[in-house]
Amino acid sequence: MADLIPFADVPLPALVDGNGRPLRQARDVLTREIAAPSMASIRNITSGHPAQGLTPQRLASLLRQSEEGDATAYLELAEEMEEKDLHYLSVMGTRKRAVSQEPVTVKSASDDPEDEADAQLLRDWLDRLTLQGELFDIMDAAGKGYSATEIIWGMGEQWLPDRLEWQDPRFFEYDRGTGRKLLLRGGLSGMSGLPLPLPEHKFIIHQAPAKSGLPIRGGLARAAAWGYLFKNYATKDWLAFMEVYGLPLRVGKYAPGTAESDIAILERAVAQIGQDAGAVIPQSMLIEFVQAGGAAANPEMFERKCKYIDEQLSKAVLGQTSSSDAKSGGLGSGQADLHGEVRRDIKSADCAQLSATLTHDLGRPMVMFNRGIRKRYPLIIVGAPDPVDLKQALDGIEAAMRNSVPVSVSYFRNVTAIPEPRPGEEVLLRTPENPATEDGGAPGGADPAKSPAIDLLAPLKTRPGASPKLRVAASVTPAPGDAIDDAAAEALHDWERLAAPIINPIAELAASSTSLEDFRDRLASSMTGTGTDAMIDMLAQACFGARLQGSAAIEQEQAD
Repeated sequence: MADLIPFADVPLPALVDGNGRPLRQARDVLTREIAAPSMASIRNITSGHPAQGLTPQRLASLLRQSEEGDATAYLELAEEMEEKDLHYLSVMGTRKRAVSQEPVTVKSASDDPEDEADAQLLRDWLDRLTLQGELFDIMDAAGKGYSATEIIWGMGEQWLPDRLEWQDPRFFEYDRGTGRKLLLRGGLSGMSGLPLPLPEHKFIIHQAPAKSGLPIRGGLARAAAWGYLFKNYATKDWLAFMEVYGLPLRVGKYAPGTAESDIAILERAVAQIGQDAGAVIPQSMLIEFVQAGGAAANPEMFERKCKYIDEQLSKAVLGQTSSSDAKSGGLGSGQADLHGEVRRDIKSADCAQLSATLTHDLGRPMVMFNRGIRKRYPLIIVGAPDPVDLKQALDGIEAAMRNSVPVSVSYFRNVTAIPEPRPGEEVLLRTPENPATEDGGAPGGADPAKSPAIDLLAPLKTRPGASPKLRVAASVTPAPGDAIDDAAAEALHDWERLAAPIINPIAELAASSTSLEDFRDRLASSMTGTGTDAMIDMLAQACFGARLQGSAAIEQEQAD
């Protein structure tokens, strides 16, 4: 990339939309935060708490409201669920972190230098410490169905995002007509009564539907809400059960005819035992502890219900239960090997959805603002590539070379992930089969101190019957040119002088001819007496020199 023009030296193109038309909004809209909350705005941080006193009727009602365009209560419930249900918080955090911690790469549209420069612009910007946290916030769409991250652009030598700001999904709503176009509540000022369309190139809108249908119905929180409700009921019943059956019943006994003052003492003693585990009563009185039990005392049913709901949430969010709910499956440690923290197909789908969003909403405007309109834009890829069987790939490359099938160096580097060495950097090279004599000296009696490379490792067994050695070269130097090419270049270094006596008469004939027939009739006579002697001498010398070089090479091979 060293030969590319620096970005700072390229004049910034005009700000345009995807069709090449000038952007309708002013530049200050791109450079300031427009969806921020405020106390006087429709968009404020005050939130309702629909989880308090939630019933099946109330849950069904707020879910219907979200379908009809008012998703405020549903989004508030989705946030409360993560606050109050520790298991749901855990599995959702695992799902989002599994994607946000994946490597992010940029693939250029082609090998053209301009396309490579477009991709390098994105690579330089994505190399930032805050990227993982920003991706985590964008993945909030997995639970709620969508997320809106505002881009605050910076104006300088380049138009690049200064920061990505997550905005509360309650500040947005889908249009009532199609239910698919996201609008900004309160408009740019926050005081408008009607929601307005989002400014172009201003937001990263990520949708992560768990199923097909309207985006607002695709969030995992919608399905998890019913499990949250029923688990909440089970937890309350479990607590009530423990209040009744968790402690033994305390019974105070007194003899007939006991004075009222003594009975009051006994009552205080029974109450005090439950708090202080100690009391003072007359010797004539008795306190008996009755252990609760019987068929009604069955606390396991509440625990089983809560565990069952947790397992269903794990399946919905992570695709499995082994990494979140430990249980004995009779398979030993092999059972855990069948499941990752997030099942691979779910994580791959999340990465693919996020890659498409970042490419369209972030990468595309960055290239447009700084490099201009393109037919194809670089791709932002989230996720590591599929693992390659390196041994199998290298065996295939070696077999291709043995059968004279050309293999490009770029393909070899892509397969092995070995980067191209920088100029002056030490490299490992393969030595000849017998690089040294038996006594350790250099071949042919050469001085080892003057050898361009030294043995680095002992013979390295790569396959039966082969024991190549590696050597470290002082630096990366250009490979020697082909002997035939060098001879041809040397012979033709002054071709213009040699060819002039032949070409000039033909050019003069073409200029003076009146027609093609005239040129053809005079061409044969004009070729007599042209200056071809110098060209013939040069060709003879070149042939003679090539013959000498070939003979010397044959003699050297025979001597070796």
